[in-house]
Amino acid sequence: MSTPFTPQAVEAIKRHMNDDHAEDALIIVQGLAERPEASTAMTSGVDAEGIEFTIDGGERVRVGWGETLTERAQVREAVVRLYREACGRLGIPAKGEH
Repeated sequence: MSTPFTPQAVEAIKRHMNDDHAEDALIIVQGLAERPEASTAMTSGVDAEGIEFTIDGGERVRVGWGETLTERAQVREAVVRLYREACGRLGIPAKGEH
């Protein structure tokens, strides 16, 4: 898997997702990784093609961005897009869309 991100950037993205957006990650896993039964999701990898999560302490699942990212700044937009798409599939309102 290719990545335009430095190892430090990947670690920072993972830390931010796990510290501040664990619930959003779980929604992405449940809605887009076809794991509706998942109860936890930790971001375990990020590259140009997608984001990887470790769910329920072991299994790894991957969700593609739908495009190839070339800059770190694109990650936020891509995660928001995945989150909103997952909410739509799960039939739940996205934050800020209540």
